Order: sequence, then C-alpha cells, then structure tokens
Amino acid sequence: MTSTVHNVTVDARNAYEQAAWWSKVLGLTVSEEDNPGDPECLVLLPSGIQYLFIEVPESKSVKNRMHLCLQPTDATRDEEVERLLTIGAKIYDDQRRPDGTGWVTMHDPEGNEFCVERSAAERAATS
Repeated sequence: MTSTVHNVTVDARNAYEQAAWWSKVLGLTVSEEDNPGDPECLVLLPSGIQYLFIEVPESKSVKNRMHLCLQPTDATRDEEVERLLTIGAKIYDDQRRPDGTGWVTMHDPEGNEFCVERSAAERAATS
C-alpha cells in the first residue's frame, strides 16, 4: 500500500497574496475559484499536485523543516535568483561556489525558505 502527494500545504498570513506570488515564481495561475481575502487558495501544477495556501493567525517564527528546491527551466541559477529578488524574494544563505556548483537559499515574502539550484543545462555542462 502506498500514498501519493495531493497537496503541498503552506501556512500563510495572507493566502491569496502568497498564492499569487508563488504563481509568478512557477509561471502558473491561482485557481479561478480563489479571490483576494479567501482563507485558502490553490496553485495548480500540471502534474496534478496542488500548492495549497491556508491562512493562519501567527507569523512564521522558526526555520522550515521541509522546503521546495527550484530548478530553473529556461535560465541559469543566477539569472533565476536575480528574477526572484525583483519580485520580492530575499537571499537567506548563499551556497554558490567558485566552480559554479551550489545553491541559494531564499525567503519568500512571508519568510518561508526555498532553494534555487543549477539548471539542468548548467549541471550537464559541469559533468
């Protein structure tokens, strides 16, 4: 017997704003059924997995125990980091190395951690 991932759920102070921000990051859309002020909002992935943002009363206060790792599809890692900075992400821990390997841990607008790794093309060029 096994299970499958249906939702990845993220607590948020503002569910709609977080869903809208992550939809920009991922190039996806917020569910048509969701509107500003809704306490739950979905971003639907082509795989069928959903990112579910749920409003909670408290702010984030400690490091995430689980986080997303993003791999750019049509940009380099560094270009993607710059794009994310322009839409409100912040660098938390920069692990880029002189040889081009490594990653960047960032915070979304509510302080949740996520990483930006090298693109598949960057990985292939160094293997």
